[in-house]
Amino acid sequence: MPIPDPGKHGNHGQMDLVEFLRLRHGVARTVDLQRAGFTERKLAAAIESGLATRLKRGVYAAKGADPDVVAAFRLNARLTCISAARFYGLWLLHKPQDLHLSCGNGVPAPAIIDHASCAHPRHPYLPVAGVADVLLHALRCRPELESLVLVQSAVSQALLGPDFLRSRLPGNRNGRARQILDLVLPRADSLLEVLAHTHFRRAGLLVRMHVQLPGVGEVDCLINGFLVIELDGGTHLEGRQVKKDQYRNNASMRGGFLVLRYYYSDVVHHPEKMVAEVLEVLNNREAGRFGPSRWTPKWVPAS
Repeated sequence: MPIPDPGKHGNHGQMDLVEFLRLRHGVARTVDLQRAGFTERKLAAAIESGLATRLKRGVYAAKGADPDVVAAFRLNARLTCISAARFYGLWLLHKPQDLHLSCGNGVPAPAIIDHASCAHPRHPYLPVAGVADVLLHALRCRPELESLVLVQSAVSQALLGPDFLRSRLPGNRNGRARQILDLVLPRADSLLEVLAHTHFRRAGLLVRMHVQLPGVGEVDCLINGFLVIELDGGTHLEGRQVKKDQYRNNASMRGGFLVLRYYYSDVVHHPEKMVAEVLEVLNNREAGRFGPSRWTPKWVPAS
């Protein structure tokens, strides 16, 4: 999916300089500014008026510029790994605490996690590594589930495929990264789906994702052929959606399926508890606790 470049659309000769910089997270190279129609005279006037500053030779910045982008420009580096995820709309489990850069010069920088040099096309106008390098760096750097959701979101957006990444990860030293790629789903609509799938599979369960059930529609997950798992994000907190979800639960139960519903906190922060509850339901069914009742309701005549 190509990344739109604000310098290639519209009549930017008339665009306000601050607005142009804002579209680029507050920072732009001189060559890009000139290509967009901002002459040296206009740039000098912007600096004199305080609308912009010269960050370094060949780079201008507006007030309030993105600090990560500023840091990358200052160090002549590229943001990568989890520090670059937001520029491609990739899922993150946790907000980055450190700045991940590809400096490419081997010179240590304080408070920076320096990754390997980039080998693939970079972001078209920001100091950000290309999505392939971002994912390759993350697969070697981050814990398993963090890097998994990054890769899954890229695959779900059709930015690239796991086979491409696998071809860039040869040898024994990349064995762990290739194992993470084996967990990527053909389709996942949220990070909850890929995480839940991973946890359930590792518990030895038979898991199918995005299953169509008669009278119900598509459910997120079907375990062992009868237990429906629905995974709810923030949009499921609205009253109308809650009612719709409850009706779907009812339809599933009428169709002979059991239903459990989990939320972000369950899947991300308490997966062991979630899996334990699922196993408890499976054990109860195996023990016949969901089987035919042994008592006869008063309104049903005895046979």
